[in-house]
Amino acid sequence: MQDFNWKKLQNGSDIRGVAIDGVPNEPVNLTPEIAQRLGQAFTTWLATKLSKPATDLQLAVGRDSRVSGPTLMQSVMDGMASLGANVYDVSMASTPAMFMSTVTPGFDCDGAIMMTASHLPFNRNGLKFFTAQGGLAKADITEILTLAEQNDFSLVDRAGTIETRDFIAVYADQLVQKIRNAVNHPQHFEQPLQGLKIIVDAGNGAGGFYASKVLEPLGADTSGSQFLEPDGMFPNHIPNPENHDAMASICQAVLANEADFGIIFDTDVDRSAAVDHQGQELNRNRLIALISAIVLQEHPGSTIVTDSITSDGLAQFIEQDLRGKHHRFKRGYKNVITEAVRLNQTGEESWLAIETSGHGAMRENYFLDDGAYLVSKLLIELAKVKQAGRSLTDLIATLKEPRESREIRIKIGVNEFKSYGESVIGQLKTFVEQQDDWSLVPNNYEGVRVACSSPEEDGWFLLRLSLHDPVLPLNIESNVEGGVAQITEQLLIFFNGIESLDLSAFS
Repeated sequence: MQDFNWKKLQNGSDIRGVAIDGVPNEPVNLTPEIAQRLGQAFTTWLATKLSKPATDLQLAVGRDSRVSGPTLMQSVMDGMASLGANVYDVSMASTPAMFMSTVTPGFDCDGAIMMTASHLPFNRNGLKFFTAQGGLAKADITEILTLAEQNDFSLVDRAGTIETRDFIAVYADQLVQKIRNAVNHPQHFEQPLQGLKIIVDAGNGAGGFYASKVLEPLGADTSGSQFLEPDGMFPNHIPNPENHDAMASICQAVLANEADFGIIFDTDVDRSAAVDHQGQELNRNRLIALISAIVLQEHPGSTIVTDSITSDGLAQFIEQDLRGKHHRFKRGYKNVITEAVRLNQTGEESWLAIETSGHGAMRENYFLDDGAYLVSKLLIELAKVKQAGRSLTDLIATLKEPRESREIRIKIGVNEFKSYGESVIGQLKTFVEQQDDWSLVPNNYEGVRVACSSPEEDGWFLLRLSLHDPVLPLNIESNVEGGVAQITEQLLIFFNGIESLDLSAFS
């Protein structure tokens, strides 16, 4: 353990590692021993932050469906208990539920951990940490890893308790009550989703509970739902609303079962997307537009915070059609949420922070990125419009969507990729200023966003530096056929003059 690279486990505000052997060039670095020390480190860190002895801490641990989950989770709990902390073993759970265990009466945990690696392959796993103030920040994770590396913990003679608790049922009931009260159906209050057929695709992750513990008590017909059983090998498709095969699967299921609505979650249920009764995706810009329409009905004129790659049509829809304010910020769901919190602190009302990946967080729900809560808001509106004889997608009927879109990931071939990537972005700004029909978009917080105004292009592009990888993601959209190709051709004039970039993704 002396030469173990603890820093390599940090992935922003999460810990992630390889938990299962057998994949070439991916050696295991998240073992039961490592997990136990991480449990001890979090307990020690939290006791210091709260100025409480570890023996007075109440902690909770849950996991998604990954095959490495049970063993690693037991090790984390053993580590916590070895310092005298009392632990709730909530078994299968969702990431948002683990946060809710810190603010739910009767639980009121001092801290919680979710064992997950989101949508990453089956051999990975990780830890997300929570207190009642929300998810831990990047600097907090660094401190926890430092404590784990030092391995200087105050063990106790009598270990703390590990008690099994079914928290996901408590969390699900919170959603049930939320939907009942918000719909307030005049004929069947207890079952406001009666007469609606709603299909859930959990991708064999942790989200299968939503069908049985939320939808069915509300009266929905969930027949045709698929991949609800947890299976950490993810045999059917990647549990990821951004994955093409996953979205195609739920769209087909909605059509085949003549359902009114479809819901798809990622592995740990902090992201979601939906499908309308015609089998059309409610994802990315369309999902943001739909939840924005709902939020701006409730909070007129407030600010919607999104990430940087949202479309011009979405901005126009929010600001002109919905008469709200669109604040386009940086990629990364933590960035988007933090910015919405900051705006509220400065007096600018913001009730929604949402990223195109499906991470959506609402002020009314602790600014927690909760995929189940997000779709519950959609279902409330679905039940209401059904009573009025309308369709949910009527809310976004005027949303203008691009004719074409493309993302190209340009690999950077130098070690100091961050400074090199920033220099490329700087050079691109100079190039843009020399083009007749291109102009830099003002109030841009990430990379360089450019409006392309010629009739042949009629679109925009954004070049930014990836948060973690040696990659320059390039997003291009156009409102005319062939526009993306026109913009790409012009951009290649620039990129062909830059060294150390892998341009094979353009072909």
